Amino acid sequence: MRFDIEYRSLESVAGPLVVVGKVGTAAYNEIVRIRLQNGEERLGQVLETSNTYAVVQVFGPTRGIDIEKSSARFLGETFTVGVSEDMLGRVFDGQGRPRDVKAEPTYEARRDINGAPINPSARALPNDFIETGISSIDGLNTLVRGQKLPLFTGSGLQHNALTAQITRQAKTKHTGERFVVVFAGIGITHDDYLYFMDEFRKTGALNRAVAFINLADEPSIERIITPRIALTTAEYLAYEKGMHVLVILNDMTNYCEALREVSSAREEVPGRRGYPGYMYTDLASIYERAGIVRGKPGSITQLNVVTMPSDDVTHPIPDLTGYITEGQMFLSRELSNKGIYPPINPLGSLSRLMNNGIGPGKTREDHRGVADQLYGAYAKAQDAKNLSSIVGAEALSESDKRYLRFGEEFEKRFLSQGLYEDRGIEETLEIGWELLSMLPETELTRVKSEYIRKYYKGAHGAATA
Repeated sequence: MRFDIEYRSLESVAGPLVVVGKVGTAAYNEIVRIRLQNGEERLGQVLETSNTYAVVQVFGPTRGIDIEKSSARFLGETFTVGVSEDMLGRVFDGQGRPRDVKAEPTYEARRDINGAPINPSARALPNDFIETGISSIDGLNTLVRGQKLPLFTGSGLQHNALTAQITRQAKTKHTGERFVVVFAGIGITHDDYLYFMDEFRKTGALNRAVAFINLADEPSIERIITPRIALTTAEYLAYEKGMHVLVILNDMTNYCEALREVSSAREEVPGRRGYPGYMYTDLASIYERAGIVRGKPGSITQLNVVTMPSDDVTHPIPDLTGYITEGQMFLSRELSNKGIYPPINPLGSLSRLMNNGIGPGKTREDHRGVADQLYGAYAKAQDAKNLSSIVGAEALSESDKRYLRFGEEFEKRFLSQGLYEDRGIEETLEIGWELLSMLPETELTRVKSEYIRKYYKGAHGAATA
């Protein structure tokens, strides 16, 4: 059998790629074990094949590979990863190997990292609320179980602190449900890695999480498989163990840069800004692994961090991500400069599945109206702020001055909260009503009158009902 053959016909090395000649029967995505002249072995995967050669993508550095003294063995299988409940509380590298000092976990099964496609007719509509404890998410951009929601951010903004806080605080509202987090750090720095590990360990968040970490100084090609390994683990925990899994992929921009590197090494015709033309399809193969499958008790929800180069939302990475996912959250540099954390801009953010996850029995009956009214009032506050910069605050009407004060209080009391402050949805909605009570009842046109009578605080801070 050819699986017993060591091919000593390496022809060239180009970036992360190795060309092996005289193979003939290699299969796409087949795993290859490359043995160096010093006995070291590195794994690779077939990217392209013909009757005369195979192009192998090496998961690791290609330095030291001597084409005359190295060999390749084709294993006849795709890249698989071990999965088990024992992985909870553990930290692994970008290839699924333990990064902590503990022993290898006992794996219950091995799974192909590319996963199994979900039949669209087997998908169930996401309709349950995930509480993050963060008002600007829970109140205005509700994360729904089974949703894929990207977090668009810029260099230097507090997305790491925010994702760490979500990892600590995220939970379902129903008791008895097993909720876990699978965290994938893709191309993160050593400082960020130490920050995440310190946060997860000291707060106990790691006990119900699995972390996969690919560091910035490790082979960039490893970033191609890190999110797939994380999602494969999540699928096992969700669909075979019945858990509700939140997958956080931080940062998908680093993933796309690695994708561009491979494309360039293959000398493919570049698309927009040098990224491969198939990047949309490739991203979809990751994002579409979120969801709920009929007849399965678990679910997979994705929160994907996307750093926008130069804060450009039209850049191919956030642009394509927006087409595939179900909304977006934007971190605002302006809010961050004001000292507001988390600096989520509600006017640029949207959760398209929010209506499915809120309301009676899920959050509260007044949730939709409160969110709409807060959006509208904050938009008017921004208009008043822009007008005051032209004519001056003294020239504003009493209504504009009122909205200007509302906007300041909204940013200070609703958007801004402590790094370790975990607000329940009831508290979030109560803060919303306290802010709306700064406005006359006649201005509350987006809330049902029965909810105004029940929750409106009036001039004295007490409900009018």
